Amino acid sequence: MNQLALVTGATSGIGRAFAERLAADGYDLIVTGRREDRLAEFAAAHPDIDVRTVAADLATDDGVGTVAALCAAEPLTMLVNNAGVAHYMPLAQLSAGKAHELVHVKVAAPTMLTRAAVAGMQDRGVGKIVTVAGMIAFSGPADSSVLPRRAVYAGSLAYLVALSQTLHAELAGTGVQVQVLCPGVVATEFHERQGLDLSAVPRMSAADVVTASLRGFELGEVVTAPGVEDAGLLDAVFRADLAAFGGQRPELASRYR
Repeated sequence: MNQLALVTGATSGIGRAFAERLAADGYDLIVTGRREDRLAEFAAAHPDIDVRTVAADLATDDGVGTVAALCAAEPLTMLVNNAGVAHYMPLAQLSAGKAHELVHVKVAAPTMLTRAAVAGMQDRGVGKIVTVAGMIAFSGPADSSVLPRRAVYAGSLAYLVALSQTLHAELAGTGVQVQVLCPGVVATEFHERQGLDLSAVPRMSAADVVTASLRGFELGEVVTAPGVEDAGLLDAVFRADLAAFGGQRPELASRYR
């Protein structure tokens, strides 16, 4: 019996690259996305494996519910939470509809799909959960010179980092591995759909991002940053996080007195 992976946002970019790599590695696949034509095209191009296509919009409760039901029912070996939407703009300019879509796709959907998948993976004693975030998750302290403004987007990715790190600790010893994947600028359709022309900007390929993810699992990483050469930089961030967390006391800090 082949391993089974479910990939969201599989019709382009990093999701498509994950699906291609996993298909080449012999996985059976459940691929989801909004575009039925692209899902059908992918399935037709991979007749040697079992590919199930599910058209679902993860910006909606119905879409999340449909995919979550599959995550709960199917014996998944891997879940790839990749679906994304950017909506790069300051919070005051972000419409309620776009804010809802962004939070639903990048916060609610990965949370609910992971929740649905994890119990079965624990019972089987094996599984991998990878959630695609981005280096923007670490950009919160940047000053006003950093563009474009994208408070909700950055906040949603930071949530994914904290979720994955904490879930990793919850699942210690169960055989289920958790990873949050944090690429930088990647050569996909993602930015073009936001009206951004990054053709002159050096960008990593989606295939390289997937290579980093799979190698990151082998290395036991929880936070995989494909473009960061010095992993000690990430370790320093997390040590500082824990130092601040552990440095709290029940008394009011002197600077507030």
